[in-house]
Amino acid sequence: QVQLVESGGGLVQAGGSLRLSCAASGRIFSINAMGWYRQAPGKQRELVATITPGGSRNHGDSVKGRFTISRLENTVYLQMSSLKPEDTGVYYCNANVMEGSPRYSVNYWGKGTLVTVSS
Repeated sequence: QVQLVESGGGLVQAGGSLRLSCAASGRIFSINAMGWYRQAPGKQRELVATITPGGSRNHGDSVKGRFTISRLENTVYLQMSSLKPEDTGVYYCNANVMEGSPRYSVNYWGKGTLVTVSS
């Protein structure tokens, strides 16, 4: 089993910054892509950003230029700047993990961390 533990959420005023972290632990052979998704009240979960083991990044259109994803081994970070009220939501960490023998990939999710941006 693999655990993803997120931290760094909270309440911030519009225009402010927050940094989210997510650490993966457990029976991990290797991790493929890691990423962040978010879900606002009454809306579907949406992509925020992903990053591959090689460092290739993909940011959602709504956060480009304001958010930056980074990764160090089994920990992924999301630096959020110029936050807007519409960035409010629960932010979930995601990791695609190789495990087992023979190897197979499994998608894991964290429990989420709440980000609230006040106007």
